[in-house]
Amino acid sequence: MGEFRVLEIKQSVFADNDRRAKELRKELKEKKVFLLNLMSSPGSGKTTTLSRTIERLKDEMKIGVMEADIDSDVDAKTIASLGVKAIQLHTGGMCHLDADMTAQGLAGLETGDVELAILENVGNLVCPAEFDTGAVKNAMILSVPEGDDKPLKYPLMFSICDVVLINKIDVLPYFDFDMEACRKNILMRNPNARIIPICARTGEGMEEWTDWLRDQVKEWNG
Repeated sequence: MGEFRVLEIKQSVFADNDRRAKELRKELKEKKVFLLNLMSSPGSGKTTTLSRTIERLKDEMKIGVMEADIDSDVDAKTIASLGVKAIQLHTGGMCHLDADMTAQGLAGLETGDVELAILENVGNLVCPAEFDTGAVKNAMILSVPEGDDKPLKYPLMFSICDVVLINKIDVLPYFDFDMEACRKNILMRNPNARIIPICARTGEGMEEWTDWLRDQVKEWNG
């Protein structure tokens, strides 16, 4: 039998990405651009939440949005209709964005006049959590219909997020969702996570969320 080599590709890929992410954050700080990485599973209400967020903040700051998807431009059209800069990023079948892909998106977004850049990541609770995009803060949305046990099933996603939005609280009476158990499960993975129950459709809880985001942008760009 011939000899062969074993290459630890995964470690190398992550190490290279972490270095690029660190460089990107430095560049964003110098340019005074706050980048938020928004993640969730499909159907959680990510685009609706983002739309309501933009409506509340667009008169206070210049916002740009990168919509990541495998193959679609539906979300970018929705966001652009709100009067903010938006571009669509096609991942070519990949289920996540890494730091270099994010940097390419920011270049396409032309962030020279953007104070808040938002990356709406690919809908997935696994792959996006594994790659540092270079974002200043990570946020995720967990919807009530998904269940309160998701922090136990997808620990990495919840452990890397600075804020968790629990969306669709208007349907709590119709689902077996224990809010306190969910909080406990999230904090077990990430004691520093900010947990904000919201309903993007009705606006409940959105003020607390946008207040948090506004403060983060001011602190970073200040």
